[in-house]
Amino acid sequence: MDHMPNVSLGVAVIGTGFMGKCHAMAWNNVSTVFGGARPRLATLCDANAEAATALAGSWGFEQGTDDWEAAIADPAVDVVSITSPNGLHRPMAEAALRAGKHVWLEKPMALTLSDAEAMTGLAASLPNQQTMLGYNYLRSPAFQAARAMIANGDLGEVHSFRGVYDEDYSADPTIPWNWRNTKEHGGLGVLGDLSCHMVAQMTELMGDVSSVTALTQTVVAQRPSPDGMKPVENEDSVVAMVEFASGAQGSFCSSRVARGRKCRLQWEIHGTLGSIVFDQENMNELWVHTAGTDGFMRHLTGPDQPDFTAFCPAPGHNFGFNEQKTIEARDLLRAIAGGPNRGPDFVQGLQIEHIIHAMAASNGRRVTIG
Repeated sequence: MDHMPNVSLGVAVIGTGFMGKCHAMAWNNVSTVFGGARPRLATLCDANAEAATALAGSWGFEQGTDDWEAAIADPAVDVVSITSPNGLHRPMAEAALRAGKHVWLEKPMALTLSDAEAMTGLAASLPNQQTMLGYNYLRSPAFQAARAMIANGDLGEVHSFRGVYDEDYSADPTIPWNWRNTKEHGGLGVLGDLSCHMVAQMTELMGDVSSVTALTQTVVAQRPSPDGMKPVENEDSVVAMVEFASGAQGSFCSSRVARGRKCRLQWEIHGTLGSIVFDQENMNELWVHTAGTDGFMRHLTGPDQPDFTAFCPAPGHNFGFNEQKTIEARDLLRAIAGGPNRGPDFVQGLQIEHIIHAMAASNGRRVTIG
């Protein structure tokens, strides 16, 4: 395939949780789906050495270790997938870049805006290293089709965006306190965990953000721990008004305590000639309205949408989360081989961080995005 490496690249994956497993599956599947040389899975790393060693074999890795610094420094490793807790994103990513490795880093990019700025500066000084952030929802064929429709002018002049990203994984107040509830290890709350995905989609579809006005809320102020009740230091929900550089306007809501919601990453875009509606809970369909028709038409995911055919030749068959991760791996490999970096790379990721940190700091004030 175009721009796919013709030599096998060595891969290290850091983390064996849900996202580490997603990266391992993507690296195992990418050449089967898209061609090119099969990546060599060199090292699986986890803080639990027994887990790393046990899973390395079944996941297809040559070895397991609990030493992430050694895994990064290994000359047999060319690409590092980082799926660790948020507080380790900066040190691991910077170590990998300094060691001459390409980096696939899960979101959020960093704990703080200053961390993200430092990471971006380092990456910019090392142009031979490719970076990519794990905003996998951008790879959905339905999303790619919607983006193409907007770029082609099918909606006319786009003037309005409405976005919601709700889940309920923190709605139960008896759920134990953990590192995600702290600024030191988790950073932002729902803004860093969920909302950044919505920002990534919003900016891809609508362009640059010029300002935000937001309010955040911590609904569950304390959570139980073995040492007693501990405070939740970051936000559970956010509501925001958004102004785009184009002159368009938008609204933005996100919550990790929305009872009954599982992955309601939903957006609606209005233009002078039409509208598009998407909901991640029904990720294999777009609803499109065009001028001159009475309502919306349902468009099922199928071979007419980007990247679908590589997995399945038949329309109406469901696309999934892990297929999106495989496309991410493909895009990173293409960038390494000299093709364009579809991103978000660290430069684009920094813009996402500027927006979510502006929302966190707004407290009802209009904050300009520089």
